[in-house]
This record gives sequence, structure tokens and C-alpha cells, in this order.
Amino acid sequence: MPKKVVPEEARRRRRPTRQGAVLSEALIVQTALRLLREHGHGGLTARRLGTALGADPSTLYRYFAGLDDLARAIGNELMGRALDGWSAVGDWRADLHSLGRALHSSYLAHPQAAVLTASRVSGRPREIAVDEAILGLLRGAGLPDASAVRFYHAFIDLALAFAALDAGSLALPAEARSTDEHMWGSIYARLPAASHPNIAATADLLAARMPHSAYPVVLETLLDGIAAELETVRPGE
Repeated sequence: MPKKVVPEEARRRRRPTRQGAVLSEALIVQTALRLLREHGHGGLTARRLGTALGADPSTLYRYFAGLDDLARAIGNELMGRALDGWSAVGDWRADLHSLGRALHSSYLAHPQAAVLTASRVSGRPREIAVDEAILGLLRGAGLPDASAVRFYHAFIDLALAFAALDAGSLALPAEARSTDEHMWGSIYARLPAASHPNIAATADLLAARMPHSAYPVVLETLLDGIAAELETVRPGE
């Protein structure tokens, strides 16, 4: 006979852990974020999580299907934190700009978690709320649905791609990150103009810009593209 499914609430642990905390999905996600910050994505294990919570490692599986399900929940939390700190002002461009920067910042606040989750789709409520907000801004600006979906795709992937890229750098050991950043001044700046005229001509500018994220510039380029397309949309289309 098929195994009886235990209702979700019946699977929750109500008595405090050894550390005096009552377990919940939110507490597990918060603890996982701390472990990721301290140990990297390879350090997030059921055993380490159980130790940090003061509970048996198997307790995780009362709340999540496994570590992969937990990773989705972490991504959902980072999405939600971006929305928590954002409010619309009624101008589509300003609102998309601020929401994009909020998403990028939310992930970079937890670089190890960003590396783990930026490419994932959680299907959870806080992620869905972000998607609804983006689509609402695009459709509210006057884009037809096909264009709104196309630009939604570009907008969310741009924010998450740069989050993963920039978080990957932040997640490096400090010495490795510093070595990478100094390459622009120690290697590129010394290339001779005879063999590398374009790099030599722009070496100082490269050294000043390349250690920083290109996300703000590329985000503005995308918003310019949306604005240009809006100019071609006929009223009521």
C-alpha cells in the first residue's frame, strides 16, 4: 500500500532544540545562510546544519525534501529580501532600476549563497512576488505582453547573472581576489603600445573600472532598450 502522507504541520517539531529555539523553515534558512557565509557552499551539510541548530541532522527532512530544496528556499529568501527593501514610486524606469539594484545587492550581501542559488528557480512565494512586480512594471509601462515577457526575461537574468558573477569574486579568498584586481595595474598597464595599442591607450581607465561591477551600466543599457521600444508602441496596442 502507498505510504500515508503526513500533513505538513504534523511533521513540524514543536519542542525547543538543545539551544532553546523552536525550529521553523525560517530559522533553518537563516542558519543555512550563516553556515554558507562561514564555510562556503561546500560546507552546508545536514550534519553541520543539525549541529548549528542543536537538533538531529535528520530534522532537516521534516521541513525540506533535502539540501537542494533548502537551496531553493535560500534563493527565495534572497529574492524576498530585495522586495522587502523596495517600494515603487510610480515611474517604470526608476522602479525597475531600484528593484534591479535591490536584487543585485540582496545576493551580494550573501555571496556564498548567491553562488549556490542565483541560477535556481524556487517557485516559492517571495520569488513569485518579485516576478509579479517586474511584469507589472513592464506591462504597466505600456508594453504588450510578448515584449513585457521578453524584457522580464532579460531583466531578471541580467540581475541574477551579475549577482552570480560578482558574488563569485566576493566569495574568493581575499588574497586571490586582490591578485585578480591588481592584474589590471600590474600586467595590463605594462603591455607595450607597439603590440597592444588599444589596451595601452586605455590602461589607466581599465585599472580604475574593471575591479567594479558592470551591472549598473548594463542595467541602464537594458532600460534604454525598454524606453526605445515603448516609443514604438501605439496607444492601446
